[in-house]
Amino acid sequence: MSSQRPGGPADVVPGDDDGHEFDRPMTRDGDATETPAAPTSHRRGGRQSKKKGSLLRELPVLLLVAFVLALVVKTFFVQAFFIPSGSMEQTLHGCPGCTGDRVLVNKVPYWFGEPRPGDVVVFKGPDTWTPEVSVAEPSNWFTGALLWLGRTVGVAPPSEDDFVKRVIATAGQTVECCDVQGRVLVDGKPLDEPYIFENNPIDQRAFDPVTVPKGRLWVMGDHRSASADSREHVNDKYSGTIGVDDVIGKAALIVWPVNRFGVVHAPDIQDNQAAASPYAGSVPYVVGAAGALPIAAWRRRRRY
Repeated sequence: MSSQRPGGPADVVPGDDDGHEFDRPMTRDGDATETPAAPTSHRRGGRQSKKKGSLLRELPVLLLVAFVLALVVKTFFVQAFFIPSGSMEQTLHGCPGCTGDRVLVNKVPYWFGEPRPGDVVVFKGPDTWTPEVSVAEPSNWFTGALLWLGRTVGVAPPSEDDFVKRVIATAGQTVECCDVQGRVLVDGKPLDEPYIFENNPIDQRAFDPVTVPKGRLWVMGDHRSASADSREHVNDKYSGTIGVDDVIGKAALIVWPVNRFGVVHAPDIQDNQAAASPYAGSVPYVVGAAGALPIAAWRRRRRY
């Protein structure tokens, strides 16, 4: 007799094709039982932990992107400023004892042209101008960074050489004061200045004709009796004028305090009826939205 038995159905062991049946527990009748699925809460907990870890990894990148965007917007488009002095009362509040206005300064309009008479501008004052405020310089890099951030959002005092005034005359124009009614004259024509607050007596505010040099501006504060503006510096090397290149931007909007929220108006004081670009004011918001879209898309892609 041969020691080998002929193969038959009895030699076929269930599961020996792939070996999986041996991994399943057996009942008394020899039937395999189903392995219970992992609890749903464990799967949810894993997903939540993964999302939390993903957010922690993304946070430094998001902060860096936000910082870069803020720097770009501040440099090229819009910057917030704190008004610390009363020289522009009551257009802009900055009087002692009151809440100083925070204004948004729009830099875009001067991409396409120069400041016009009637514009309220923030500028770097000439070296011959005495600062209107005294600001303590930061003692280390950390306080310097905080001061920079505060100036970016308009909650810290500006630099000592930052001024805010209204443009009265531009290059080639001759400005003087006053006519018989006490009005400022530009090229012999009186200005329409409804914003003036507490004007000086005529004999104290009079000054001889000054022709504004090329690339420069004649500026004055709305609070005429409390503004050390071009009139106070008429005998310096710039004849009291400021450089167009030193203009930071146009004061466009009061954003704080809330009860003074509104547009900073720039009337056509010389009755030139020169229209500004209707799109200039909307450019910063368009750029901001364009910058936010890639971030939103990136976040959505990371989420899924």
